[in-house]
Amino acid sequence: MEAIFNRVSIRKFEEIPVEADKIEKILRAAMAAPSGGNQQPWKFLVVRNKNIIEQLGKSSPYAGCVSGAPVVIIPCINRETTRFPELVEMDMSNATENILLEITELGLGGVWIAVTPYEDRVQKVHEALGITEEEKLQAFALVPLGYPAENQARQDRFNPERVRYVD
Repeated sequence: MEAIFNRVSIRKFEEIPVEADKIEKILRAAMAAPSGGNQQPWKFLVVRNKNIIEQLGKSSPYAGCVSGAPVVIIPCINRETTRFPELVEMDMSNATENILLEITELGLGGVWIAVTPYEDRVQKVHEALGITEEEKLQAFALVPLGYPAENQARQDRFNPERVRYVD
């Protein structure tokens, strides 16, 4: 469980490729996430093409760091497997958090960048990836990852004032 407390947002990466076995472990962790009614409304795109990664870096005012990543995982909502649409964003958030925790566990770094619910960002990501309406996919987030080229201090975010016990 140390990954929960050691996870930090990393936005600068070494120019070192991420091994295929580590990418698979990250994807396995994502797909182990709980989802409402076990709908598993996800599909994951793994981008290693530098030209596409640079385009993704322009998809949001906060996505500049994407351009320097050797890998970007894009959790996408798969509308073909969605039975409980009201739970999809929570399901996708669970999967994305699992990605971030496994990245940390593997000694890598990464950061979560929101795409959904911003239509302009969704459109730019879809254009960069060539996602069409027929695919019934919607980009949920960008997770650039790689070997960290920066050190970020871990923060203790526990605040007892945000806790209320009901006995």
